[in-house]
Amino acid sequence: MRLEELRALSTADLVKDLESTYRELFNLRFRAASRQLADFSAIGKAKKKVSRMKTILRERELAAAISRGRGA
Repeated sequence: MRLEELRALSTADLVKDLESTYRELFNLRFRAASRQLADFSAIGKAKKKVSRMKTILRERELAAAISRGRGA
């Protein structure tokens, strides 16, 4: 998914997608360890997707804190 597509998701959908990506990453690592993975770049792509989603969730968390008047 592109960054714009991820930002368009609701927070609940983003969390659900994050969980499924974590599962996918686990399966990719398991397949790599058992030498059944043909495309090792898929691991890096999944890790990058997790990072993007966590960054967006953190941005939203900070924006909500600022709007409540707490600051960062």
